Amino acid sequence: MSASEPTLSHLPIFRSDLPLPLLHRGKVREMYDAGSGHLLMVASDRVSAFDVVMAEPVPRKGEVLTLLTAWWLEQLGGEIEHHLVAARPEEIARRVPALVGAAGDWARRSLLVRRTRPLLIECVVRGYLSGSAWREYRGAGTLAGEKLPAGLEQSQELTPPIFSPATKVDDGHDENIPFSGVEERVGTAMAERLRDLSLAVYGFGRREAASRGIILADTKFEFGESEDGRLLLIDEVLTPDSSRYWPAESWRLGETPPSLDKQPVRDWLDGLPAWDRTPPPPPLDPAVIAAATERYTEIFRRLTGTQLDAYEPPSFGAEEGGAR
Repeated sequence: MSASEPTLSHLPIFRSDLPLPLLHRGKVREMYDAGSGHLLMVASDRVSAFDVVMAEPVPRKGEVLTLLTAWWLEQLGGEIEHHLVAARPEEIARRVPALVGAAGDWARRSLLVRRTRPLLIECVVRGYLSGSAWREYRGAGTLAGEKLPAGLEQSQELTPPIFSPATKVDDGHDENIPFSGVEERVGTAMAERLRDLSLAVYGFGRREAASRGIILADTKFEFGESEDGRLLLIDEVLTPDSSRYWPAESWRLGETPPSLDKQPVRDWLDGLPAWDRTPPPPPLDPAVIAAATERYTEIFRRLTGTQLDAYEPPSFGAEEGGAR
């Protein structure tokens, strides 16, 4: 391997520390300025539950989130414009020479993306009644304040799927809002574009997942505007952190199937009556961490048909992401 090629590391990464200007450190990701109108989006192995970041990482999690996003965008092909420029470590290193020699912190967990102006709307699509949507429906018969048909059950399929947007409130939580709330924030024409694109990508993902024995119960997308005014799909796409995936064989009406994500962490914490869901979190049981890693690698394998170690991210082949 030459000095210009990135080396790979399977060691868990709690936080990256790269020779680039750090713009933002979130619950899971770090965002760096990669120059020339680009960002480096790095997914750590941090895991949060109940809006609290745990002290221990979940190995391979960041790799799964990154490579699944690249895989899904490859499946979408030219159907929707997006911000992804490069996913292969060697291509990223060629475009961002400062990363050579620091690859253990970023290879296979980073995407080079085009910088955009994010629209502050969480574009949620729900195909099944679960999570916060089920809790609201059970209490009030509504979703984001809008009436749903009576008599629906937990985990019931919603036909057609519902565009159920959300926005961040001051404490960092998502707050469901009606479609009119999106119109107020971005205008009717843009709200309709966000809804239509979100439903289209969800429909594509749902069909692809179903062909592999997986139910895509719900998901959320984010969009941003490029400097030249194009609307681009940004951030992670159809990952187990942004989506609720269920094994089709486990679905039962009126029950909650096991999610292929960090569910073991949530379930274990839920069984600790002494923890009040505020920092600091309790130390995670090593068996729980291992179970979470298994869920993440299982959804990757079932969707892509490839073991994580054997997967090579696609080359997007253009200076900017999007339709080719």
